[in-house]
Amino acid sequence: MAPIQYIVEGGHRLSGSIEPSGNKNSALPIIAAALLTEHPVTLENVPRIRDTETLVELIRSVGASAEWTGRNTLHIHAKSIRAADLDPELCVRIRASILLAGPLLARCGEVMLPPPGGDVIGRRRLDTHVLALEQLGAKVTATDRLEFRAPRLAGADVFLDEPSVTATENALVAAVAADGVTYLRNAASEPHVQDLANFLVALGAKIEGIGTNTMIIHGPATLGEATYRIQPDHIEVGSLIGLAAVTRSPLRITRAGVEHLRSIRMGFERLGIVCRVEGDDLIVPSNQTLKIQDDFGGHVPKLEDQPWPAFPADLMSIAIVTATQCEGVILMFEKMFESRMFFVDKLIAMGARIVLCDPHRAIIAGPSRLHGATMTSPDIRAGMAMLLAAVCAQGTSTINNADQIERGYERIEERLNALGAKIKRVPERKG
Repeated sequence: MAPIQYIVEGGHRLSGSIEPSGNKNSALPIIAAALLTEHPVTLENVPRIRDTETLVELIRSVGASAEWTGRNTLHIHAKSIRAADLDPELCVRIRASILLAGPLLARCGEVMLPPPGGDVIGRRRLDTHVLALEQLGAKVTATDRLEFRAPRLAGADVFLDEPSVTATENALVAAVAADGVTYLRNAASEPHVQDLANFLVALGAKIEGIGTNTMIIHGPATLGEATYRIQPDHIEVGSLIGLAAVTRSPLRITRAGVEHLRSIRMGFERLGIVCRVEGDDLIVPSNQTLKIQDDFGGHVPKLEDQPWPAFPADLMSIAIVTATQCEGVILMFEKMFESRMFFVDKLIAMGARIVLCDPHRAIIAGPSRLHGATMTSPDIRAGMAMLLAAVCAQGTSTINNADQIERGYERIEERLNALGAKIKRVPERKG
């Protein structure tokens, strides 16, 4: 497959309405969890991106039928599946392949997983998955692959050693099929975890405490068929808020899922960007102050990511680019991944005033006039942040390895061009 490049002519103001795609991080665990039931499942609002397409190929490889019946509608029927060796090439493309551990263990009693791939943003532990599934009755062996075996899953009082999103999802799916009650403590509670839990309830599972850090799962559930709509992607909404701000453009983000945006809006308010809610739409006016709000007493403020419901790690790259266009000084503290900050050298080359203190902290002083540059996207979120920088910069930028952006954002260049951006995709899309 030919590498994808975006050629971006910067400096254009945008305007109009845009609807965020379905949440990628909901779609992936929900597609995997559809293997739990022998009955048909129809998923609506599924983002058609590289990662979902890869996971669809993976679930077909274990015997499930999966057909796109509309642009964003996916029909899955896992009437009979087998825990065959999963294709290492497909698994290495996405980290979400680890999400097959829970449902395949529940349905088949065993699963062999090659090492999962995904973004290169620092070490991402699998220990929490292993510990959680072991407590539910699985035996795990690690060689050149991970082997999970459990003739029978049993409910347990499970305490996760960190509130890992994907480990919470794996444990949740396995617990639905386990005999007895499972208490899942120190669980992640991100919107996509809630989405998965609500999907499982739609299938027939009994889950208490959705949206909290302790979920109680009454198993084993008798699961049927379901039609379920995946909720909007709050990370894409945050990316669009940043885009509107750096281009000083008025944008209406429709069907934005505003109930999950409180910490995101608070984070952008620290940068002087205030949004307005109208029903389930989010309005970003063009007359933003873009003035960083000092801490009480005039101290330099800090924006840091933390587990939900605090400001999400996946928006730190976007917040950094946005801060380069704001007046004042701010410390950005990325606590969760030690390589996520390493794209800031590209921003510095474009004219941004940033001091990278260490792998986790950067000081941004703005505003800076950015100029076009050639960049390479290292991961999904940094790639989208580079696209924001390119759209607001003077001159033309080239973003190589834009495949990474398309792993997380559906037809993003088409949708931004509809708002007035000038982004050329090479090669051009077919259909």
